[in-house]
Amino acid sequence: MHQPARSVPFIITMEACERFSYYGLVSILMLYLQKELKLGEAHAKEVVHLFKTGVYFLPILGGFLADRWLGRYRTILFLSVFYCLGHGWIAITDASKDGLLTGLALIALGAGGIKPCVSAFVGDQYGPGANDKLSRVYGLFYASINFGAMFGFALIPWTRDHHGYRWAFAIPGLFMGIAAAVFWAGSRAYTRVPVAPPDPSASGTADLATVGRIALILSPVPVFWALFDQINTSWVTQGSAMTPFEVLGFRFDAERIQSVSALLVLIWVPILTFGLYPWANRRGWNLTPLKRMGAGFVFASISFVICAWLQSRINAGETLSLQWQLLPYVVLELGEVLVSATGLEFAYGQAPARYRGLVMSLWLVCTALGNFLVAVITRINSTFIHASGTGEFLFYAAFILVAAIAFTLIARSVSANRPAST
Repeated sequence: MHQPARSVPFIITMEACERFSYYGLVSILMLYLQKELKLGEAHAKEVVHLFKTGVYFLPILGGFLADRWLGRYRTILFLSVFYCLGHGWIAITDASKDGLLTGLALIALGAGGIKPCVSAFVGDQYGPGANDKLSRVYGLFYASINFGAMFGFALIPWTRDHHGYRWAFAIPGLFMGIAAAVFWAGSRAYTRVPVAPPDPSASGTADLATVGRIALILSPVPVFWALFDQINTSWVTQGSAMTPFEVLGFRFDAERIQSVSALLVLIWVPILTFGLYPWANRRGWNLTPLKRMGAGFVFASISFVICAWLQSRINAGETLSLQWQLLPYVVLELGEVLVSATGLEFAYGQAPARYRGLVMSLWLVCTALGNFLVAVITRINSTFIHASGTGEFLFYAAFILVAAIAFTLIARSVSANRPAST
């Protein structure tokens, strides 16, 4: 019997390195497209969000391969090759437009394909009856994601400033290679759930009904990601109109401040997991996963209202320090932990065992749909409406409030006759 204490550290380390790779690339992508490739703000924003759409839509492929053919372990190793090739192609083509787009496509295939497998694989290390441990392990897993993201956001823009774009695009590829090597090194420690054969029985039908119920509950979640992932686009554009600041000699500009996003998650996860949630439970307040997720929607809306306020001051001619952007970051990241870390726990815990790869894929597709939604809205706005930054921020703030109401109504309706854990 494999022990989670032996296997989980390999998966957590692999995830941290992979997230450094991904977010290191994303940290410099918006301004590179906008300023180096001269695509313009709206077109650059579309490209970034369409790339992220691919990253978060292709988990369907990864989940299918894992659930029906290769298993999660082999799927992760196989698709990691495409991930590394994508980074390498961008570096050797000097991030020309065609080279960059080809590399992004390969990265989307690799990153998207392995995402549902890794998040389900970490849960596989715990046997039946270990649901009480899933909350903590997914909190740790989510912390590793943000640990890697924090250093990716902080160090890759620094590398670009001191060594140029070639090294800035190459180093994330190196870290993806390290991620694959670390994952392979833990092979003997893993618990590997075998591929389930097709099940034509009634229980299979019941499992699909459960998957459908989960998908319905998650249907408003793309709107959350439509807001959140704009920290890599709209928030970077807003930050570029603000004055950078320094902390202990480290300069925070519009790109490097994205590292604050991950740092705040590392702060919020233990506060909520070991502080607020146990405190609330001791007082009989049942903070179920769905209640936490609904609250996260509201905090995202508040953060965009703050951004709209900051943008109105910039538009009025004020010179603002980038430190002001820390305020919406604090609020948004509280929302992210409430939605994303909780969503992972909910999706894995509610999914039928033989469809866990599919359900984790559905969770990630929510992010894909959110990014696609931003790309469509951006195209419509730039072509027909021409709304200002302030107007855009307020639109998204109102949009997610509507989604929060829909999420609450759907969750109550679908979960009316379900156990209290949902």
